[in-house]
Amino acid sequence: MSLITSVKRDIRAVLERDPAASNAVGVVFTYPGFQSRQFHRVAHTLYRRHIRGLPMMVAYATRFLTGIEIHPGAKIGEGLFIDHGMGVVIGETTEIGDNVTLHQGVTLGGTSTQKVKRHPTLKDNVMIGVGAQLIGNITIGENSKVGAGSVVLNSVPPNATVVGVPGRVVTVRDPDTDTVERLPDPIGEQLENLERRIAELEKRLDRAEGGKGEGI
Repeated sequence: MSLITSVKRDIRAVLERDPAASNAVGVVFTYPGFQSRQFHRVAHTLYRRHIRGLPMMVAYATRFLTGIEIHPGAKIGEGLFIDHGMGVVIGETTEIGDNVTLHQGVTLGGTSTQKVKRHPTLKDNVMIGVGAQLIGNITIGENSKVGAGSVVLNSVPPNATVVGVPGRVVTVRDPDTDTVERLPDPIGEQLENLERRIAELEKRLDRAEGGKGEGI
């Protein structure tokens, strides 16, 4: 795919996924997510040519201008949409597929200090919610969604929805039948049981206090 075609696809991604986007000119001049992606193209090209210093300078300038930090080494596919991208951090060995959406405050971070694959891999059509933290060499499968504020430390299968801290898979969609399977949620069930227990104890306490009042 040519550079011009690729840039046009980035513009189209914004227009398709953001109802507030009205035209290509507005996207080019007022969308930090689009702008940071184009600066990253330059930084990544310099990085692959082993030009020292300059790629990081481009990345630093991009962070200053857009509030989005993308390491020059990160590999990014076509049609990335970073929505309200302030605070987004994308680490060096991150790999992002096509048609991925990242929202404000997302971190694709690493856990190792070694020169190894230490950042997440996002497959095609993944959506990451506001403030989600994806840490380590994990893979988020195709068409999966990560809820806002989730902390994901383990790989996620395709077509799944992940929520919580730590992140857990709560649903998996069958792409062939478009049916959704809800998976057991032990933590959620424990919280529900705890809430029922508290409600029962409050009722007992109210009855006990009522009985004391009648006897006075």
